[in-house]
Amino acid sequence: MPISPRQVYSHLRKLDQTDIATSALTRELAQDLLANPGISLRRKQVIAERLHRANTYLGMQATADGDSY
Repeated sequence: MPISPRQVYSHLRKLDQTDIATSALTRELAQDLLANPGISLRRKQVIAERLHRANTYLGMQATADGDSY
C-alpha cells in the first residue's frame, strides 16, 4: 500500500528521531511525491519546504567518526 502525501509530510517532521534507513526512505518518498504530476502544486510546496528544513537541520547536527546524515 503506497504511503500518502500526508503521511510523508508527517514523517518528515521526525527525521531526526528515526534510524538512518528510515530517514533515507522518508526523504526518498518525499522526492518521489515531488516528481509525481498527480500531486497538487500546493502540496508539493509544503512537502518541499518541510524536506528542506529537515535536511538543513540534519546537516547541522554533529556527527561522529566522520559520518554524515
